[in-house]
Amino acid sequence: MNKIKGSIIGLGKMGLSHASIVGAHPSVEFVAVCDTSSMILDAFKKYTKVNTYSDYKKMIDNEKPDFTIIATPTRFHYPMVKYALDNNVNVFCEKPFCLVSTEGEELVDIATRKSLVNQVGYHNHFIGTFRELKRLLDENVIGELVHFSGEAYGPVVTMEKGSTWRSKPEEGGGCLFDYASHVINLIQEIIGRPKTVNGALLKSIYSKGVEDAVYSLLTLENGVSGTLLVNWSDETYRKMSTSISLQGKKGKIICDATEIKIYLKEENKKEKLEKGWTIKYITEFALPVNFELRGEEYSAQIDYFVENVINRQFGRTNTFSQGLYTDKVIEMIIDKAKHN
Repeated sequence: MNKIKGSIIGLGKMGLSHASIVGAHPSVEFVAVCDTSSMILDAFKKYTKVNTYSDYKKMIDNEKPDFTIIATPTRFHYPMVKYALDNNVNVFCEKPFCLVSTEGEELVDIATRKSLVNQVGYHNHFIGTFRELKRLLDENVIGELVHFSGEAYGPVVTMEKGSTWRSKPEEGGGCLFDYASHVINLIQEIIGRPKTVNGALLKSIYSKGVEDAVYSLLTLENGVSGTLLVNWSDETYRKMSTSISLQGKKGKIICDATEIKIYLKEENKKEKLEKGWTIKYITEFALPVNFELRGEEYSAQIDYFVENVINRQFGRTNTFSQGLYTDKVIEMIIDKAKHN
């Protein structure tokens, strides 16, 4: 089988992870990378056969890749994605999609009009426990939903320190764009799309210019209401910990990346779930991948994207359109916080 040509723009933490996954993928010829750091590009020149560029337009023009992965700070997403799409390149873009929803709308329109495969890097949808949560909700296991809570905590900013792109809102920094977007997207695609922001608080703890915590009350299109609770200045966590809790009239589900806990008022024979608590672990639901790095979900999302590019089919998970809706919810939260 002929391999498809892949490239990456942006070689920070996520870009380097993607490079490892793409480089090991059996169906991909990894042809080029682009970054502004000469040190990183020198390492690629020395240790790989991948072509290196400091100008993403030259990379796309010269290499004509079948796809590119864009893993730069968010403010660069719009021009880079647009140039790739305009040149008929399929695009995987890191989250969040865009800083301004009108830009995202334009990119969705171009990708749709040109029939190009598109995906945004919300990797939680490739974690088996969250996929099982969605399946159980589709099966109405806990009945009519009463309340939800989407939470994430981690130790990104635990002291006052110098400025980076993460501390600049105009570059996509701050807990809302960088952390809470993951939780919003999970709520949106698993439970229902947020329709109304009833209250929002963006709280600075250590950072200057951006928020370190996001607290919000949301009502979804299906009428279910709940809370968004996210704090990236919590040093009691070793790394980002994301969870969804759901209360229904027949029971309750608590789900994170390692386990799913199900409480039922009555036995569910169809699902083989007993009355009371049942705990299932990620090992029951982990997806098989070509190359595992940091967690199977990171490879699984790239495998899914590559498969769609090869088959020239549109994915149903993490599309630009879905990423755009998350951007719109972020705008709603920012607007509500300003008017509190």
